[in-house]
Amino acid sequence: MAMDWRTHLAQGQVIPACPLMLDSDGRWNQRYQRAIVRYYLDAGGGGLAVGVHSTQFAIRDPAHNLFEPILRLVSETLNEIQATDTAPFVRIAGLCGETNQAIREAEFALSCGYHAGLLSLSAVAAFEESKIVEHCRQVARHIPIIGFYLQPAVGGRVLSESFWRRFAEIEQVVAIKIAPFNRYQTIDVVRAVMQSGRDDITLYTGNDDNIIVDLLTRFEFGGETRQIAGGLLGQWGVWTSQAVKMLREIQAVRLQRDIPAQWLTKNIALTDANAAVFDAANGFAGCIPGIMEVLRRQGLAPSNRCLNPHEVLSPGQAKELDRVSRVYPELTDDLFVRENLSRWLET
Repeated sequence: MAMDWRTHLAQGQVIPACPLMLDSDGRWNQRYQRAIVRYYLDAGGGGLAVGVHSTQFAIRDPAHNLFEPILRLVSETLNEIQATDTAPFVRIAGLCGETNQAIREAEFALSCGYHAGLLSLSAVAAFEESKIVEHCRQVARHIPIIGFYLQPAVGGRVLSESFWRRFAEIEQVVAIKIAPFNRYQTIDVVRAVMQSGRDDITLYTGNDDNIIVDLLTRFEFGGETRQIAGGLLGQWGVWTSQAVKMLREIQAVRLQRDIPAQWLTKNIALTDANAAVFDAANGFAGCIPGIMEVLRRQGLAPSNRCLNPHEVLSPGQAKELDRVSRVYPELTDDLFVRENLSRWLET
């Protein structure tokens, strides 16, 4: 019997946030969009999130109107691959907007074969928490949802432990992506889910600044323990095969009584690399261009162009990418890409 997608999700996977492939003139390149999906599958990714921050929220703007086309193309590409490869794979659609828009997006995603929706709260960030919970509840009636604690620096807001406790009471919640880039707020989510009694809500890290420690930590409150199963990360949209290898090693290490100290050093290396990719020095202004530049250098993207032509690499960011690629070659997967790129780009 094929594995249920929720069981697969709960086991802990590398789930990249899918980038949008644009030519240097800003046109959507469907050939490269299909290629990046093939890359993530061959790299061992356990799922893919489409229509999220890395895909660029502007795909929803009438001037671009790419939300439905990209979700459809990715799903069709996955269908073609999975016709012969039946390994489990979780399809996640990013959902945005106030309630009516988020519901429309949820219904479309479900019709395209997506399993769950990653629910952005940016459009309702100014609402009272009780109203945000009700928004989530209404959207969840249309598709299983994954909560999303997004850092304020890129459009999120601080949410209380009480909010996450009430959120966890929504029956259709299957997981939470914890991405506040803040230790205190990360703990709030874990504790809230534990106190809710929901052992069927899977925790995923979105804290690209602390990936390894999040995955290694055993959270203990009141004698009960919980761990973050995997990652749904923009960082894992690059160098994905090495991310998969790292997660499997971490999952094995977690079974040991003592965690080797070398993992703390690896956490700093990955965080340093992420700082270059995400442009932390400039308030994450070059985050998406940074992701695209890594992929462009590998040949996986036709350019580092964004829908907003003014969204570009920050001054000095390219040199930082040079540095981290040179200093941490073990994080990169350039050889893996070179060996397979021509096959992935076949139309």
